[in-house]
Amino acid sequence: MTVLPVIQPLPVHVAIIMDGNGRWAKDRHQPRLFGHKAGVDSVREIVEAAREIGIRHLTLYAFSTENWQRPGLEVKGLMMLLKTFLQAELDAMKKNGIRLDCFGQKERLPDDARAVLERVIAETADCPGLRLNLALSYGSRTEMLRAVREVGSRCAAGQLRPEEIDEQLFSGCLYSAGQPDPDLLIRTSGEQRLSNFLLWQLSYAELYFTETRWPDFRREQFFEALQIYASRQRRFGKTGEQVEKK
Repeated sequence: MTVLPVIQPLPVHVAIIMDGNGRWAKDRHQPRLFGHKAGVDSVREIVEAAREIGIRHLTLYAFSTENWQRPGLEVKGLMMLLKTFLQAELDAMKKNGIRLDCFGQKERLPDDARAVLERVIAETADCPGLRLNLALSYGSRTEMLRAVREVGSRCAAGQLRPEEIDEQLFSGCLYSAGQPDPDLLIRTSGEQRLSNFLLWQLSYAELYFTETRWPDFRREQFFEALQIYASRQRRFGKTGEQVEKK
């Protein structure tokens, strides 16, 4: 039986920018797709570790709107990996109570990959445990523009007055509607930027950057990030003294 570390407080929602597959493969004189395949093993391990330790929401940045600009062969390979991963993991997800959701433009995915994605989402919809969000064909600016158009349409239709628009209403128009904002953002492979990921939702998240490439980011590295999160004081605009009095 795996012994889990004691980490308190735990973040409720962890978001991860899974970076470094291509550089990991290049370091080994292998094609980029070799790194992406290795990265799938890290996805499995991190999802399982998050479920075991008690994370309630996990969002993985799997494919951005900008990633469509990559070479066609790489994009095709990534879509095949997505389809294969979902098919292979469906039974385990249902057994372990993991609910799948998608942030992003599902309609842009290839028909076969989208069909498998939608089937897994439907078959895990009632799972009560970890909420696993895959950000696919996702861009935060596109997400926010989509929300603005929805709010604008409701105002134009007379269903909403401008003075009724607040943060809660706007958040309800995002892909993440109904889920808490991430408490912790992890980015692997040394880059220190958000890359158009959850720009609204990450307003008060703790940021953790590591040089570790995604294929090498496993349970030990994940728990280390959680420990560092637990050591920080989250003030949300208050003073440290105010937080300590609570």
